[in-house]
Amino acid sequence: MLLKWGCPVLAQILGDEEAEKILARTAEPVSPLPVWVMGLGWAPVGIGGAVTLMAVPQLLAARHVSEPVIASLTAFALAPGFVAFLFGPLLDWRFRRKTYAIFFYLLGGAGLVMTLTSTANLVALAFWEFMAQLAITIGSCALGGWFSSIVPKKESGALGAWFTVWNIGVGGATAMAAVPLIRATSVETGALVLGVWASLVVFLLAFLPCKPADGRLARESIQAFARDVMAILKSRLVLWTLLIFVSPVASFSLVNVVAGLGRDYATSEQMVSLLLGVGGMIAGVVGSLAMPVIERWITPRKLYLWLGLVGAVITLTVAALPHLPVSYAVAVLLENIFQAAGFAVAYAVTLRTIGPDDPLAATQFALLNSAICLPLTYMQLIDAQGYAFGGPLGAFVTDAVISGVACLILFALLRRFGKRIPAG
Repeated sequence: MLLKWGCPVLAQILGDEEAEKILARTAEPVSPLPVWVMGLGWAPVGIGGAVTLMAVPQLLAARHVSEPVIASLTAFALAPGFVAFLFGPLLDWRFRRKTYAIFFYLLGGAGLVMTLTSTANLVALAFWEFMAQLAITIGSCALGGWFSSIVPKKESGALGAWFTVWNIGVGGATAMAAVPLIRATSVETGALVLGVWASLVVFLLAFLPCKPADGRLARESIQAFARDVMAILKSRLVLWTLLIFVSPVASFSLVNVVAGLGRDYATSEQMVSLLLGVGGMIAGVVGSLAMPVIERWITPRKLYLWLGLVGAVITLTVAALPHLPVSYAVAVLLENIFQAAGFAVAYAVTLRTIGPDDPLAATQFALLNSAICLPLTYMQLIDAQGYAFGGPLGAFVTDAVISGVACLILFALLRRFGKRIPAG
């Protein structure tokens, strides 16, 4: 009630409900920087992905490591995106989310250095890839919970788009430069440069405002804290969002598979780097920035499903192309466009799902972000099996059929239970 807020006059004039809406609007936070600048906080995610998912597969392919082994290592490097949710509650406890974001981003940069210097030892490589990606993912979850409390809800769609632009844009630049840098210098020098590059964003984050951790949560017992965390899962909005994210509808994990398919399409290492770099950047910008515009007509959750269905049809079309460099270029660009669009919409949905001043914002962001990343992990393994069975054609058809069927099932659920499912 507004009386307890000290606004009885406003409540009497407009009515309690209308006055609540006005106060909610006036209480909206104001972005400390333009959202396109704040989106830069997601750059370490793109850099980490470029190193572990694009540069490392190329370095391993040059050592004649088999494609199934490369795909398995890549899938293992993607696993932290899912398991990071276990650390989510930590990010809302004791310290500021900014402190966690900066610490884990620095730790991730160090992990990338160790990753690149371990390519001759596959066991050590798997360990350091996992640890680097885990640190960066935890840092990004802290940042997502942090930014959700300082950016107005009306700008969440734009922020989600710019997260993806910087993710894929900076990641594309890194993918393009990483292998040539290592070839031109040495593994050690290239690794150090890329590790520092992944950590530079902390200088921007250090100057942004951040609310302190919720004092009540810090004083709670473990049982009470766990009860608050589990209460998140009682939200119908969160449950439906989790369902569409864990489904393989719009992960477009083939982006990570095509990085190692250059030889199948008679494409040189230099051209692969160029396509993954410049091509990935252009595709990422186009796919990401188109989404806030389309969201004016289609709700984000429905748009996420439509992206998956249309993308599945596009993937089947690409599968039928001859194995030529131009076909490889088409595959890289289209898969990157759709993956960027999917991520932009997913981040927008996640930011909108989190309530204002939510004391468990980072926990909720970590949970939903893990759901987004889960299909990337298991679809990577499934696509690899498709490749082992039928080469590039098998990988593309496998991915398209599974994603398309999942989209149709979710559309059927939406139609059947539409009145019970939040429309956001």
